[in-house]
Amino acid sequence: MKQDWKPGTMIYPLPAALVSCGSTPDEYNILTVAWTGTICSEPAMCYISVRPERYSYPILKKNMEFVINLTTRDMAFATDWCGVRSGRDYNKFEEMHLTPGKAKCVSAPIIEESPLCIECRVKEVIPLGSHDMFIAEVLNVKADEKYLDEQTGKFDLAASGLMAYVHGGYYELGQKIGKFGWSVEKKKGK
Repeated sequence: MKQDWKPGTMIYPLPAALVSCGSTPDEYNILTVAWTGTICSEPAMCYISVRPERYSYPILKKNMEFVINLTTRDMAFATDWCGVRSGRDYNKFEEMHLTPGKAKCVSAPIIEESPLCIECRVKEVIPLGSHDMFIAEVLNVKADEKYLDEQTGKFDLAASGLMAYVHGGYYELGQKIGKFGWSVEKKKGK
């Protein structure tokens, strides 16, 4: 038997991403975002949703660029801390010992400790209610070389210990149970 609940945001798990923004070191900030995702493959586009009262909101609106930095088990404390502390009061890079790095296509910094950094330029901001959606084109992706298979050149992002957010909790991803298309693969010998 299922219960009816009031409408809510119960689509989980979500990435627990650190979004970096700002165009100069004195403006750099980090915010934790779970409302993020892919919205188009060609051109590559994604979004983040941010409350207008957040410290980062005017920085995002002014620069119209940001970086989505995927997080790992090792980044769990910093990910939570950056979500509950304001850039008005803290330099989050310094406080969490995170390293701002140079992005290739945007002014916003990447977070060097992240296994994957997605450089984005905002195309449109849509006010939706509690949050505004920043729809952005992906301009570049920086991948940590330590997760590249030297023989195949394949990037093994799963080996980085990625973290997800589920209804108030952070979780490390678990065991692989399948792969895209495995349900329709032809079996050997058939």
